Amino acid sequence: MFSRISTHKSTESCSEKIERLRMALADVDAVVIGARAGLSASAGLTYSGERFQSNFGDFIDKYGIQDMYSGGFYPFQTPEEHWAWWSRHIMLNRYERAPRPVYDKLLKLINGREYFVITTNVDHQFQLAGFDKKRLFYTQGDYGLWQCGEPCHFDTYDNEGTVRRMAEEQRNMRVSTELIPRCPKCGRPMIMNLRSDDTFVQDKGWYEAAERYKEFLWRYARGNVLYLELGVGGNTPSIIKYPFWKYTHENPDSVYACINLEKAAACREIAERSICVNADIGGVIARLLGEG
Repeated sequence: MFSRISTHKSTESCSEKIERLRMALADVDAVVIGARAGLSASAGLTYSGERFQSNFGDFIDKYGIQDMYSGGFYPFQTPEEHWAWWSRHIMLNRYERAPRPVYDKLLKLINGREYFVITTNVDHQFQLAGFDKKRLFYTQGDYGLWQCGEPCHFDTYDNEGTVRRMAEEQRNMRVSTELIPRCPKCGRPMIMNLRSDDTFVQDKGWYEAAERYKEFLWRYARGNVLYLELGVGGNTPSIIKYPFWKYTHENPDSVYACINLEKAAACREIAERSICVNADIGGVIARLLGEG
């Protein structure tokens, strides 16, 4: 349906695009936000560099791990080391607030408007910033949840209490064996509730959030709707990017906006109703709030 390779690029200046986005926000019935890793990166949740080095120096020295992402796949020899790594990773990226208040400012930007968020991020920063949890759909999982590694059933389990103990009590890059999570039904090792293969558990909460998102899209299938895409790159475009193009194409009163540090673009079919800004997301939000 869409020109996926040949995309439209505007000749407008960044300031002109931001002003158009400001005007679009002022006149909306609803905002649908689609967010990926670029939003969290703008908020300071970087997986490499100084933030990684200061928190994982011992793992870097011992194993030569290059960043937090690759560390999550490292074949540690013992579950005690595996969960020492993961408890730090979870604490840093799920239970601690992002270093920069980009999520907080995004909530301020849409204050008083009808909204819903679909995100592939698993760091839960939307909820930590105060977004209504009933208006959030985390499609790819949550760092705060465990599941059976088999899985033998389709429930997930909150991990905050155990993860905090793991992070606080670990010694020499190991957690106590007693803290290693095991499935309460079959006894197998628990794993992160993250979509990486066909073992990912979509629990009751996942399906309820999916249904709320579907209902919101149906309710605002017409009218002045802003589809606001934040930090979505070329990976898994079928979750946010392509659907947003489709919804904009089907609703002639809607606007599609894409903010990304690089390669912000829209398909030609919706070019006249698209605002594509190549810039830091946090900086753009600050300017929309009159702070930049």
